[in-house]
Amino acid sequence: MYRLYFPLILLFCLSSPASGQKQFLMPSDTFNQARFWACAGVGAGLYAGASVGLYHAWYKNYDLGPFRTFDDSGEWMGMDKAGHLMTAYAQADIAYRGLRWTGLRPGRSTLLAIGVGTVLQGTIEVMDGFSEKWGFSWYDIGFNTLGVGAFAAQQWAWGEQRIRFKMSNTRPRYSTAPIFSTDGAQQSTLRERAYDLYGQRYAEAFLKDYNGQIIWASANLASFCGEDAPSWLPPWLNLAAGYGASNMYGGHGNTWADESTGANFSAPAALQRQRQYYLSFDIDLKKIPFRKPWLRTACSLLNWIKIPSPSLELSPQGKVRFHPMLW
Repeated sequence: MYRLYFPLILLFCLSSPASGQKQFLMPSDTFNQARFWACAGVGAGLYAGASVGLYHAWYKNYDLGPFRTFDDSGEWMGMDKAGHLMTAYAQADIAYRGLRWTGLRPGRSTLLAIGVGTVLQGTIEVMDGFSEKWGFSWYDIGFNTLGVGAFAAQQWAWGEQRIRFKMSNTRPRYSTAPIFSTDGAQQSTLRERAYDLYGQRYAEAFLKDYNGQIIWASANLASFCGEDAPSWLPPWLNLAAGYGASNMYGGHGNTWADESTGANFSAPAALQRQRQYYLSFDIDLKKIPFRKPWLRTACSLLNWIKIPSPSLELSPQGKVRFHPMLW
């Protein structure tokens, strides 16, 4: 469910300073009450609107019931949990920048950013709790807490984000070869199943398709070197470790029932669900010294997206694969 709040992240970005005037884009040296209330008002409006939109887009067509919890720890090979961590981190990071823009001190901005990330993600869990299809997940709450905690810990320890959590997504090419139901009476394809699960349009699949997503921990090399950083090392260069998974056509397994016909299908046995691990270079967009303030702001707000680059992939079987360009 974390993926549905990516539109909210983008809306939150749009609520941040976007003027071409340098003074407006720069954080205030002292607390600016007008900026603070403007930021709070726009943020609250977006939060309310996104929550209503989320309900109508995702929950309205499903039955509601008494609040309940459920155990989803084994679903999607952990990709949804990695996404919860990354999304909560990104929301706290964006909120922090907005709060610093108002002139709030770093310590108070960090505490409020923790609250923003927690509330945004917690809203999803509460809605899940009243849905008959899902339920409130303590595992999701745990990974949300890890996400905002990772942001806060770095602010308190270093005063900056040396390790950023990011996302990339290259959608797989799903097979159109026919697969038959267990009784042999119905026919489908893996592409049809993927489109039913994750959506057909790439904009939707970018947020939903776990088979194409990679969640990255991207570390800035120069920041860890400190004053001893060599002159040849660019201040914006990162080394990123990624986690992904493939061949997932259901939360727990690769069998499913067609909602319209009730026919039962299974993915080919050769397509085993598996985890993948990656090593790649990345760029910390916030470290690039752009001259234009609006460009620095825009790149900073998009810093949760992993930059395409050459990558190594390691499978659990020990196989290493080189990708000339991976995203």
